[in-house]
Amino acid sequence: MPEIRNYTLNFGPQHPSAHGVLRLVLELDGETIMRSDPHIGLLHRGTEKLIEYKTYNQSIGYMDRLDYVSMMSNEHAYVMGIEKMLGVEVPERAQYIRVMFDEITRVLNHLMWLGAHALDIGAMTVFLYAFREREDLMDCYEAVSGARMHAAYYRPGGVYRDLPDTMAKNLESKWHSGDKLKKLNENREGSLLDFIEAFTERFPNYIDEYETLLTDNRIWKQRTVDIGIVSPERALQLGFTGPMLRGSGIEWDLRRKQPYEVYDKLEFDIPVGKTGDCYDRYLVRIAEMRESNKIIKQCVDWLKVNDGPVMSDDHKVAPPSREDVKSNMEALIHHFKLFSEGYSVPAGEAYTAVEHPKGEFGIYMVSDGANKPYRMKVRAPGFAHLASLDEMVRGHMIADVVAIIGTQDIVFGEVDR
Repeated sequence: MPEIRNYTLNFGPQHPSAHGVLRLVLELDGETIMRSDPHIGLLHRGTEKLIEYKTYNQSIGYMDRLDYVSMMSNEHAYVMGIEKMLGVEVPERAQYIRVMFDEITRVLNHLMWLGAHALDIGAMTVFLYAFREREDLMDCYEAVSGARMHAAYYRPGGVYRDLPDTMAKNLESKWHSGDKLKKLNENREGSLLDFIEAFTERFPNYIDEYETLLTDNRIWKQRTVDIGIVSPERALQLGFTGPMLRGSGIEWDLRRKQPYEVYDKLEFDIPVGKTGDCYDRYLVRIAEMRESNKIIKQCVDWLKVNDGPVMSDDHKVAPPSREDVKSNMEALIHHFKLFSEGYSVPAGEAYTAVEHPKGEFGIYMVSDGANKPYRMKVRAPGFAHLASLDEMVRGHMIADVVAIIGTQDIVFGEVDR
């Protein structure tokens, strides 16, 4: 009898559906997967080690580069950790701004996920639609921080600055002029809040468009229904959080269970799935975008009528105003000390977590009383999800691996750190 041997196949890292740096070693029986071994570390940047050599404020920029699709959510967990250890109070207006941008980030993340996941499975149009909306939200990032992606907008004690009163407009060019330019700029005549409000009004119709293309689409359902099923009990054992856990039918959301900032003052629902397959996780994320839209709208309504500071007035942590620096010697000293030496955090440890678009994103920080963290550990949601890939793909076909990777919504910046 000839020896029957399973053969081994490299899936990625150079693969259109591996998104750059995922390497799977698949053991195949024909086209059925017997085993999958995810190899991590192809994007390792030593973030946790680098942070030990930077002052607390200098490390905010590293957070943006972890999950580079959910930038401000990463920053949020980090600055909350510092605030917890320092006992800093955050002004209410800054809390509303943070929650609004957390939800804008959630929508940005889910749009990126939806476009890439659909493209992997073979639906191209959704990708173009999703990026049309991402463009508007990226403009919101740029309006408050000056950067479209790596914002470094959240700071210990609040946010970098208040929301701008004007929005940047499209300029006349050989492609855009006259009525076309006027139409492009019609939502940009007012403040940033007006621009975001206009977006929240039209966004539900855009989600309807995505659903028209996918939700009842025969091919989409054939590729996602009953693929990668994870039971609720198993999802808990595997350390799932976020849409991966809620897709399996467990209603766990830190915004509800352990509220932070002003989430306990806002109205929103937590969508959950029934079957725990790829299709359920798709439906959960679509529903989450609708809920995020509601939260953004509530924040806009509050911010329009409530003024106030957006940064703590403790100048050991927050810089004084530019006007004070130029007229007050003490303010100048505070400014110089803050940007050259930073601030010392009392010795101790803290864990803070946010409901990141992908799950529970936690920061465990240890301080020895110096102006740099003694040790910092990032609890990345994608890491636990990737660890379950072997179990999720067993018995499926190679084509299903693509659907399962897509539904896990993995970004390697946070997995490899």
